Amino acid sequence: MSDIDRMNVLADAAQSRVLILDGAMGTQIQDLKLDEAGYRGVRFSDWDVPVKGNNDLLNLTAPDAVKAIHARYFEAGSDMVETNTFSATTIAQADYRMESLAAEIASEGARLAREAADEAEAKTGTVKAVAGAIGPTNKTLSISPDVNDPGFRDVDFDAIRTAYYEQAAAMQPHVDSFLVETIFDTLNAKAAIKALLDLKADTGIHTPILISGTITDRSGRTLSGQTGEAFWYSVRHARPWAVGLNCALGAAEMRAHIADLSRLVDTRVLAYPNAGLPNDMGEYDETPDETAAHLGEWARSGLVNVVGGCCGTTPDHIRAIAEAAEGVTPRETAQPKPAMRLSGLEPFELTA
Repeated sequence: MSDIDRMNVLADAAQSRVLILDGAMGTQIQDLKLDEAGYRGVRFSDWDVPVKGNNDLLNLTAPDAVKAIHARYFEAGSDMVETNTFSATTIAQADYRMESLAAEIASEGARLAREAADEAEAKTGTVKAVAGAIGPTNKTLSISPDVNDPGFRDVDFDAIRTAYYEQAAAMQPHVDSFLVETIFDTLNAKAAIKALLDLKADTGIHTPILISGTITDRSGRTLSGQTGEAFWYSVRHARPWAVGLNCALGAAEMRAHIADLSRLVDTRVLAYPNAGLPNDMGEYDETPDETAAHLGEWARSGLVNVVGGCCGTTPDHIRAIAEAAEGVTPRETAQPKPAMRLSGLEPFELTA
């Protein structure tokens, strides 16, 4: 199926059914119970700083394990998996002094997911897509890291855009789309969008963009203070293939925010909540059936087009979600709605 435009195939499929994304990569990696040596492998056995917890490094040191996780999600019913590249940027990898390895980590992460997708396609005869995961980085453009200096930033827009461009360029040969995800700072996301649009201009290759924000608590706002509606109008110019929310909240807490986006946006709605809220030990207790009951109801209520899981979800969660969404008519893509001027006067139409 190498010559097939998978995102176009999935776009057609999305008219008649709810598409299934994968679940958490980090949860599956935690289950491997790797120690420092397990993360280092042979190649980095003498690295001068600890690397345990650098999950993206496993693309280089434990590739078979990463690929097997992707394969399990495809077996569970995923139409699309995310690459293990959440932190595969020079900015995020600086924590491990691995900036020079960021592009290689991104490329290998995308290649492993592509291999798993190709094998799943050959086995099932159905399209299996890869989304290049682009995380928020550990630096923020909208909020100062120094409480005593609100105007201070330890990174600028151009630096973040450059880091994202390098990551995306490394992944592009292997992915079907890019997923700018877990967005808590929309200005960071805009840097990612700018990088992806620049990459398209430079290469002439159109790779669809999916965008997923994060409502950080029950206030209904992102960490940088935007409501879901404000977030949508901030990223709408990217003409995303799908837009939605992930992480921070469980399905019960996320539903109202997904419902708001569903009424507002003129593209597909994406949702992949955590497996409930973490317990006192930071673990997730929501069972596959419990998560699937929520997302199945969302599907039947016409709120979503693409569903999956974030922190705490497993292949069993994805299997249950796929079963709950099976045979359900997906949300109809709405017409774009006008934004309101800050003055509260007449509406105006935003253009891309």
